[in-house]
Parts: sequence; C-alpha cells; structure tokens
Amino acid sequence: MKPLLTGAVAAALFATTGAYANATKDDAVAMVKQGMAFMKSSGKDKGHAEITRKDSPFKKDDLYLVVYGLDGTVRAHGANEKMVGKNLIDLRDIDGKPFVKERVELAQSKSNFWQDYKFTNPVSKKIEPKTMYCERLDDAVLCGGVYK
Repeated sequence: MKPLLTGAVAAALFATTGAYANATKDDAVAMVKQGMAFMKSSGKDKGHAEITRKDSPFKKDDLYLVVYGLDGTVRAHGANEKMVGKNLIDLRDIDGKPFVKERVELAQSKSNFWQDYKFTNPVSKKIEPKTMYCERLDDAVLCGGVYK
C-alpha cells in the first residue's frame, strides 16, 4: 500500500507543479488580439504596464506578450520586466538570426505576420524553436509566440 500511496502523491505533485500546457498558434493570435484591444481601450502606457506585471492576464503557461517600438526598444515584456527600456535591435538568436531587427522591419511593411526564430522558453529554460505572431500598433509591434 505504501508504494501506491507514494506513486499517487508523486503523480499529484507532477500534475500540479511539473506539467504545463504548450500554447497553440490560435492561443497566440487570441492573446495578441486581446492585448491590442486592451491597449486601444486603456492606452499604451497602461497596456505596457499590464503586459509586463508579474501576474499579467496576458501570460499563460509558456505564452506571453511583448511590445517593441519600431526602433527595437522593448516597451513591455511579459516574461522579463528587466528588458523594458532596452534597445535590442542587434539581438540575435543562437543561430545568429537578427530576430528583433527582422521583426521591426516586418512590422514596418505588414500589419500582421508570423516570425520564426529560437528563444529560451521561460518554462523549460531551454532554447527552443519559436514562432511569433505580431500585429503593428502605430509605432510599435505587439507579439505573442509559441514554442514548437
């Protein structure tokens, strides 16, 4: 009986602490659209603060929102508030891809788009392939991505 209880306890602990759901592309699109609606109705400053705060409603499992100015400066970051205010235009992924520069260039020519690169998953802490859905909002781009 004791091993069964131990196994049940371990399974319960894993179910509540060790497991998480991977967000889908549909989840990313929906969250970006929710973020856009919030920023349009509440203002950019409040939107940036809401996206960045630790208990943000714009964060779920491995999905979070980011906002970049079209100059590459982070205006909001759902996974790392220390990035806010930093210009990351020259940041490259592990393969050398200048993904921030590419993102702002895409935002200057498209109202919405998908972008692929590699980034550290905040849940697994591993570098993983990621696809980011982005929409332009005036002089900024709002994005949410999923790990593949």
